[in-house]
Parts: sequence; structure tokens; C-alpha cells
Amino acid sequence: MSATLGSPTDAPARLTGAVGGAAGSTTVATPTLRALLGRSSFWLIAAACILATAIVAVVVSGGSQAVGRALAGDNAAPAGSMALVEVLRQQGVTVTLASSLAEVRGSVGTNSTVLLYDENSYLDQSQLRELGDLGARTVVAAPDFLALQALAPAVGFGGVSASDTLAADCFVPAANRAGELSPGGDTLSIPPGGGHPLLTGCFASGTNTFSLVQVQNDRTGGIISLVPDARLFSNEHITDYGNAAFALGLLGPSDSLVWYLPTLADLPRTGPPSLADLTPGWVTPVLVLLILAAAAAAFWRGARFGPLVAENLPVTVKASETMEGRARLYARSNARLRALDALRVGAVQRLALAVGLGRLAHLEEVVGSVAHFTGRTPDDVRRVLVGAIPKSDAQLMAFSDALQALEHATGQAVRAGAAPAARASASDSQELPPPPAERMDS
Repeated sequence: MSATLGSPTDAPARLTGAVGGAAGSTTVATPTLRALLGRSSFWLIAAACILATAIVAVVVSGGSQAVGRALAGDNAAPAGSMALVEVLRQQGVTVTLASSLAEVRGSVGTNSTVLLYDENSYLDQSQLRELGDLGARTVVAAPDFLALQALAPAVGFGGVSASDTLAADCFVPAANRAGELSPGGDTLSIPPGGGHPLLTGCFASGTNTFSLVQVQNDRTGGIISLVPDARLFSNEHITDYGNAAFALGLLGPSDSLVWYLPTLADLPRTGPPSLADLTPGWVTPVLVLLILAAAAAAFWRGARFGPLVAENLPVTVKASETMEGRARLYARSNARLRALDALRVGAVQRLALAVGLGRLAHLEEVVGSVAHFTGRTPDDVRRVLVGAIPKSDAQLMAFSDALQALEHATGQAVRAGAAPAARASASDSQELPPPPAERMDS
């Protein structure tokens, strides 16, 4: 809406269009899309940043899950180990994929080999000791601190290998068959002199640091092989150097292999899982970020607004300025009906005085008297004064012009003496009601 609105108590009110060169000293322009976007730019940018951060968090935290579990025997992605499992099966080895310790118990035999890769440290020490006693050979990929304490307390962490080549240099058949392994992986350290009946290190990369450590189980006599670099078994690196020969030598001596990747099923059951246990790890950081962003935005935007304080104006405000202010408010909220009602209230009061009625005359009396003086039907007059509802700015301008035309026609008719004397004193005690509340904009 583009208009200048007159006060109800001013001289005949009118709406003056700001488009098309209409006369008027002040115009109120409807906010454009560019202006709305300018006022909302902060919130749009903040929402875009939050969305971008959430996407990055999902990609960084959940990207590894999109390609399956690492070293999973049925995962053909680079991080999986499907290639090694299929080759073992082609060589006659029965490979059983297990996801819980109970499945391992039901699948392992007296001469079976068990591969353990506990990436998330689901097993406790008692479970690890039980697993080490189940098979004749146990291969542990990337053992953590609990695994070392349970299976080989004398072995510690040796850091990342700094050697360019990793030669076997030991008497383990699988290591000698491989010759060399991929350099740059994690290592394990053993104390000088061994300190165990059977403690062997292969692929040395420093003083007492090795990429393979074998230890004999004191209780069962089985062999436990500790491989700190789990990448050697992955699809991505299995064909590098002698990794394939090394993996086949460790996992293929018997005709039965249990490929065990622990899951939540191995955790002790203390009740149903909580919402935190079932929620992905990236959800909490994203929620914290959203809360902090919302708090910062509220502080930034809310600091400038305080409670309303009623105070006397230091100067007298001109009626034209308040008129223009109300016009801008109506234009900003598209309150066409409220703007037209403000014009109608003033027009009804002026028409009541023009036809000889008091300012407190009832609306129907004003409608009847105006219709009598102008020769129009009461329905036509009532439609102009209260009935018509503007649906667009053009209709608002048309109804405003109709109000002005009705006042002009009434004034001419009264001056020409076209009707009997009006009944001014008959309705002074009646109050003019405002336009129907249901048609007012809230």
C-alpha cells in the first residue's frame, strides 16, 4: 500500500496514492522484498551457518559409518576386510562372522583361529581373558590397553613406526612368508630379554618396538598374536608389500576361523539402553552449538529492546506527523481495512454534522439522512460507510474516493436545500458505534 492517511478529526480525509504522480507531501511505501531480506539478513545468515556446521559435523563424525564397519568381513569398502575373507574361503578355510562373544563360543573349535578387532573397546578384561582361552590361535588387531593387560601384561605401546622398511627378522612362519609389511603403522614394545616363556617380536622398527608380537597363553598354551596396525587386514592395504601373505599366514593355519568384531551385545545388561546410548555421537555437539548460537542471537538482538516506559513527550507533535506515522504502520502491516475504518469514522461524524444530526447520532440515522439528501439508496450509502471491505490497494483507493465523493455530494445537497430540516436534537444522546469488530485487523 502506498498512501497518506488523514486523521479522523481533520478536514475531509483522503488517501493519496504515491504512484502515478498523485499530489501529497509525504508517501508511505510498502516494504519491498529487498527491504524484508535486508531486515532478516542476520537470521538468514545465522541459519545458513548453523545448517553448514551441522552438515560438516555429520560428514566428519558420521562419514566413517557410511562405508560400513572397519575390518568387517562382509564390508567391501576400503576400510573393510571382505577381500581377505573371500581369499581365505577360497583356500578352504571356514570363516564365521561373529558379532558377540556368545557367537564365538558357539563357533570356535579346539583348533580354531579367532580374529579380534574391538575398535570401540566393548570387551572388559574378563571377556578378553575368556576369548584368549577359547581358540588355539588368537589374533588381536590394534589391541587397546585393556587387551594388553588381559592377554600380554608385559607388552606395551611403542608409538608409530619411523622405519621406511619393516623386515620380518624373526622365526614366525607367517612373518617370514611376508618378508616386509607396510611401514608407518603403530607398534608394540616388549621388555629387553622377553620376560615371558614365549614372547617374540617381528618387524622391528626401533629398540624393542615391533609390528607383530606373539605371546604364549599360560593357561592353555595357545598362541596370541598382537598386530598393532589394523590397516594390514583392510581391503585398501591388503595388497601392499607382504600384507596379504602375512594375513593369510596368521589366519589360515587351520580350517576354521572366527572373525569377531564385538558390538553392543557384549556390554553387560543393566537395563534398556538410554537415549544417550542410542544417539549418534555428533548429535550432542550440534545441539550445543545450536543452543549457543540461539543464546548469542537472543543476547545480540534482545539487548537493544527494553521494557516500554511511558513518558511525556518533550515537544508537541504535529497532527500531520502522527497521521504519517499511522499511515506507515498501516502500510507495513497491510492493514487496509483498519486504515479505511479510520477514514470512515471521521466521514460518518462529518456527515452527521452536515445533515443536521449530532456527533452522537446512530449510524442508521446518518445512513438514512444521507440517502435522503443525496437521492441514493440506503444500501449504497451503507456499503460506502461500513459494508465494503478492501482486498487490494486499488480497492482501498477506490473506497476512499467513494467516501470523499459521498461527503461532497451530501454537502452540495444540503447547501441546495434539497431535503427537509434535519433532526439534530433527536439523537444527541445516542452514541455512534465503531465499525464492527470482526472486520478489524488485529
